[in-house]
Amino acid sequence: MKLFKKSFAVVAVLGMTLTGAAGVYAGANLEKISAYLNHSIGIKVDGTVYNTGKKLTPITYQNTTYLPVRALADVLDVPVQYDAKNKQVLIGSHPGNGEAIELTNVKYSDAERKAIKSAFAKFDGFQTPYAPSQMIKGDMYQKTGASEDGVNMLFKHMTVYISPRDYSYGYDSKPVTLSNGVQAKWYTPDDTAMLGFQIKDRFVTISSPDHSLSKAQLEKVAVSVAQLK
Repeated sequence: MKLFKKSFAVVAVLGMTLTGAAGVYAGANLEKISAYLNHSIGIKVDGTVYNTGKKLTPITYQNTTYLPVRALADVLDVPVQYDAKNKQVLIGSHPGNGEAIELTNVKYSDAERKAIKSAFAKFDGFQTPYAPSQMIKGDMYQKTGASEDGVNMLFKHMTVYISPRDYSYGYDSKPVTLSNGVQAKWYTPDDTAMLGFQIKDRFVTISSPDHSLSKAQLEKVAVSVAQLK
C-alpha cells in the first residue's frame, strides 16, 4: 500500500488543484486548455469505493485522466501541502518534504477567554471550557460560538467543535492513536476529513474546512486540547 500511495500521488500531481496554487502561476506560466470532467470514472482504493463528488471528479484531457491532488491525498491518507515560496507541491511526511510540523501557542486575549467561557456556560453540566492551547504556525484564532449542542471554535485554517455528542457515530472510521495515547478516529461525512476523540465527558472534532492542514498537523493540534484556565 505504501508503494501504491507514493506512485499514485506523484502521478496525481499532474492534475494539481491545490487551494491557492493557481494564483501563484501568473501570466506566461498559465496555459489555457479545454478538458472534460469525467463523471463516468469511479475511484476504488484497497477495495473501498469512494464517492468522487465535485472535488474528486477526474478530468480527461487528450486521452489522459487527471485527479485533484488534494482530494486524492485525503483518500490515500497522504499529507500534501503547497510551498508558495518555492512553487512546489509537497507530498508525504518525510523530513525535508514539507511536513515538518511547527506549532505555536494560541494566545487568547482576556476578551476571547471570556467569550469562550460564556459559550460553554450555555450548557448545563457542560460549563467547563476546553480549547486547543496550540495551533499550526501561520494559523490564527478567530472566534467562538455556541450552537444547539456544542461549542464551535473557528481558526483561519481549522475548526474545533466540542460537544457532548459523538458525531462520528454511523460513519466508517479509521482509528488512530495520538501522541499522548488518546484513542481517536478519522471519518469523512462529506468531503472534509474529521478527527474525533473523547476528553472526559465531551467529544472533540477537529477539521480543516479549507483543506490547508494535513491529518498529521491536526493530530498534533488535537493533543493540545485541554481545559482552558
